Amino acid sequence: MEQKTKINAEDGKQELAITREFDLPLELLFKAYIEPDLLQQWMGTRVLKLESKKHGSYQFETTDPQGNKYAFNGVIHEFSPNRKIIRTFEMENTPFGVQLEFLEFEKLTAGTSRLNMHVVYESVAQRDQVLKLPLLKASIWPITGYKPSQANCHDKNKNESKGRRLFEKGQTVAGGNGPVEKHTS
Repeated sequence: MEQKTKINAEDGKQELAITREFDLPLELLFKAYIEPDLLQQWMGTRVLKLESKKHGSYQFETTDPQGNKYAFNGVIHEFSPNRKIIRTFEMENTPFGVQLEFLEFEKLTAGTSRLNMHVVYESVAQRDQVLKLPLLKASIWPITGYKPSQANCHDKNKNESKGRRLFEKGQTVAGGNGPVEKHTS
């Protein structure tokens, strides 16, 4: 069985390449990254601010099962609808510096798409530290479908109670919780 998410971390490089295929049309996948309601439902994180435009910024907050809060923020440097987002990403109150993320959205068929994510860290040591921690899942949850609250994306009653149906019943943004395959060289 082919893995839905592939992570490539080459030795001696300060970057990660992450690829995931989704059982969603390109436009819906892109919307899940730029519309606060969709992002909040899918990732189970609180969207404090999201300006989906060039020079826009964002702030998210999430809480782990023990009640600890984590904050994330960044600035959008390039924004091309249904094609590309280049942004910074920072986990507040951690020893990890700012990372640079290149997100490229690709249409495969009318109902499937792919997200290619290139993440650049400040140093090889920083990237290697992140790879050793369970935090890696948290820092790449937007593409791996790690967050368990993803099920909220297809809760028909919840969506209709907001006066808007976001996803068809049974359709999830992450295209299912397929296994993650990590490649290192």
